Amino acid sequence: MSESLDHITLERVEKYLDITKRARNKATSLVPSSSDEGQKLAIMLRMADDYASDAQHFAAQGDLVRAFGAINYAHAWIDAGVKIGWLDGHGDDVLFTLP
Repeated sequence: MSESLDHITLERVEKYLDITKRARNKATSLVPSSSDEGQKLAIMLRMADDYASDAQHFAAQGDLVRAFGAINYAHAWIDAGVKIGWLDGHGDDVLFTLP
């Protein structure tokens, strides 16, 4: 069954949850955790994790619009870390917007 591009479906939310999980697992820190940047990065990654958790909660409740929004915010936090050079995206231009 093909997925409509103009509707948010559970399958689409699950797809983006998986993409974000893969991005979160792949990205590695380029800054010492004890540095100012490392502490800020920890906050960014916590935001990503919290939004991903929210997305799962909303999806389980059937609120796919909020789930889709939350998972996109989660991925954006991770992507921002790669873009500013605090996370290494390991050359993956599918999961990340590389610098």
